[in-house]
Amino acid sequence: MPDIRFIPMPTDHARAFRSGGSDSYGLPPEPGISPGTGYPCRHCLGPIKQGEPYLTLAYRPFPSLQPYAETGPIFIHAEECTAYDKADVLPPMLVSPDYIVRGYGDDDRIVYGTGAVTETALITTRARELLERPEIAYVHVRSARNNCFQCRIDRALAKP
Repeated sequence: MPDIRFIPMPTDHARAFRSGGSDSYGLPPEPGISPGTGYPCRHCLGPIKQGEPYLTLAYRPFPSLQPYAETGPIFIHAEECTAYDKADVLPPMLVSPDYIVRGYGDDDRIVYGTGAVTETALITTRARELLERPEIAYVHVRSARNNCFQCRIDRALAKP
């Protein structure tokens, strides 16, 4: 099975939103203060703790508009945080019992038949299985209840 790496929202995207840049709907991110649970940051892939400021925004983790380019609400820390870089370690924000794990092709479209509600403990195994298939370029982890984007999973770069 291929080695994998969990990919957060790119840092340049997070910085743009924190600087007042428009979200995928052309709106400014909405500020809030975290009540302490259920607010995962898509940049550091950790929880936004109680009392911390956050932003809510519409996010489209695809390079261009097309029918499969899902857009949905996400949260990020309102203040600078470090991008997740633990490679193949399950991100700490994934605390629900299960998530949708789904494969996408090089054309950024869903590869039919790949989406499945997956127990959190099995996400890594499921992603590796999907990424063994040549037609799958990457995988998304999405909320099983609301379909919100959580993070992306790619094949790890080959070690020299």
